[in-house]
Amino acid sequence: MLQLRTLLDRGREGKRAVIVSVEQYYPGVGLQRRLGATKDARKLHSTLFKMGFKVELHLDLSSDDIYELFHDESRRPVDDCFLAVLSSHGEEGCVFGSDGKPVQLSRIFALFDSKCMEKKTKMFLIQACRGGALDDGVEVDSATDASTASIFQQYLSVPMDTVVMYATAPGYAAFNNPMGSPFLGEFCDLLLEDGQRDLELTRLMTRVSYRLAYNFQAKGKVLGGKKQMPCLLTRMTREAFPFAQPGKAGVAPGLSATSLVHDAANMRARAPSIS
Repeated sequence: MLQLRTLLDRGREGKRAVIVSVEQYYPGVGLQRRLGATKDARKLHSTLFKMGFKVELHLDLSSDDIYELFHDESRRPVDDCFLAVLSSHGEEGCVFGSDGKPVQLSRIFALFDSKCMEKKTKMFLIQACRGGALDDGVEVDSATDASTASIFQQYLSVPMDTVVMYATAPGYAAFNNPMGSPFLGEFCDLLLEDGQRDLELTRLMTRVSYRLAYNFQAKGKVLGGKKQMPCLLTRMTREAFPFAQPGKAGVAPGLSATSLVHDAANMRARAPSIS
């Protein structure tokens, strides 16, 4: 109780973002340097600051440091929205700290099922591989198997009012290059375009998916022509506008990102569009 009260006494923040980016790893762990990771982190910091977030940037943390950071973050009060970015090498269900040890995403998500984060919009962006498969961009019928069932078990750790956006689908690799990752780059570019930041959260992220799926294509002799399709998981129970300017896109002045639109008069008719 004393620890919680101390955290509450620090004062609330409207919107807070935490960026965890791992570019270099300990010698001998067998993980290559991720060229472009720092460029991503700087672009995210600049973009989110422009969106009104208080932004904290953490580089090359070990697995224990990442767990400790998110444990503390889950107990820091926020009035409106908490956004986290985890950028590293990864496998299905985990990312790697700079020490090469896995950080289980389910454990990170579960931390935010806390009193401080109750009824707050929570958002996680995961820039990491989820396997080694490469996407040829072929449309196939969906199928369910034992591996798919185990993946959905992992998703049960995600708290209510949370959106998780993975850079790629289960089992697939996520691209990265010295200029930065296509996923995080597209996210930032879209937010900076006129009017896009005022979209409802899930609609905004659907547009990120569309642009990456249809506009991105890897280059080179080995990876040339390969595609990437993000994966969006949402447990939102309300509409959220965490990036919107006050008074824009159906968001009334003073309306928070966690406000649910109850009055039909406040809901806008949406014309058919790609979203």
